[in-house]
Amino acid sequence: MGQAKSSCRGALHSAFDYETPKTLVVPSIAVGAVFRFAQLLVLVYLVGYVCFVQKAYQDTDSVVSTVTTKVKGYAIVNGSAHSHSPQFRDVADYVIPPQGDKSFFVLTNMIVTTNQKVSHCPEIPQPSTVCSDDSHCTTGLKDLRGNGVRTGLCVNYSDTVQTCEVISWCPLEEDTGPNKHTLMDAAENFTLLIKNSVTYPKFNFHRRNIMPHINSSYLKSCVFNSTTHPDCPIFRLKQMVSDAGEDFQDMATEGGVLGILIDWTCDLDWWASRCLPKYSFRRLDDNNRSQVLAPGYNFRFAKYYKSPDGLESRTLIKAYGIRFEVIVIGTAGKFSILPTVVNLGATLTFLSLVPSVSDWFLVTCTRKRNVYRKHKTTHLKDDNEDHEDENKQSVINEYFL
Repeated sequence: MGQAKSSCRGALHSAFDYETPKTLVVPSIAVGAVFRFAQLLVLVYLVGYVCFVQKAYQDTDSVVSTVTTKVKGYAIVNGSAHSHSPQFRDVADYVIPPQGDKSFFVLTNMIVTTNQKVSHCPEIPQPSTVCSDDSHCTTGLKDLRGNGVRTGLCVNYSDTVQTCEVISWCPLEEDTGPNKHTLMDAAENFTLLIKNSVTYPKFNFHRRNIMPHINSSYLKSCVFNSTTHPDCPIFRLKQMVSDAGEDFQDMATEGGVLGILIDWTCDLDWWASRCLPKYSFRRLDDNNRSQVLAPGYNFRFAKYYKSPDGLESRTLIKAYGIRFEVIVIGTAGKFSILPTVVNLGATLTFLSLVPSVSDWFLVTCTRKRNVYRKHKTTHLKDDNEDHEDENKQSVINEYFL
């Protein structure tokens, strides 16, 4: 009975006895300096990087945004205001689509082919379309890289060149490449109004880029400038292209894609009133003409007409211009107890590793490392010390048991 009770008690003590580590005081300034320096590094990481740089004590939310845009301006094309028949262009002619969103296109250059009608006409001279007789032109061939369906006839394109005849919109467009157009000179002064509303749903925070202090008279006269008018939501096209490091005339000739970045990164703890948009501009397409095949940006569209006798005709326009992409980015942060506790726990974990670093330095890099290693890893006791420790342990056992 007594043996069973003793065995049971021994099992309980093996499970629930508390063990405390032995502390060894080392009178070494070098080791103490390493210990304090390691603690300092952990504290600098917590206060400097985690708190100030990463703001890890905050809960974060991503921006939800809506954007509307409106372009204003006009131009005189293929003439001047003093000519008898100037061609006037306004936003209905050069902005596509007319209802601006996050992406829109401003026409700055074009190739126009007028009065096209469905008929028979010679193909544009290319290695696959040049012929010397009808046998080189397959009837009904639909070359997807050509301009129409072949009739099977080889006809004169000019006095010296013959090409296969096709059924298409005739006359065909002669794409000689973009040339500088008078519309570009006026397009650089066009203005763009951006209306941007953002929301951080988690924090129930809403803001517009048109601030409450902006009135209608200021809005009619201001133009964005990062120094003098940073809150103005109206931008000059040439200035945006210049801020992106590009030349407006070069970009307008062959076209391109320009990104308008609106950054709404905000700290909602102390600076909610200073949660303001930051604008920047960047060209998004590759403009290295010497290395990029088909640089720039262009597309085709047509305007259709019908004569009184019912015949349909059209004007084909190959449009070159600048495509604008409005990109809204941002993250908001606000204090939250959960990430604060998590990061404090991580910091305390790092602090608990500092003694291990100091111990490693103690038994590896100090002059008396062999002595320290012996006291850290073994218990050197003489017979009297052993007997005294056994008596103390028996007293402790008798008291607690």
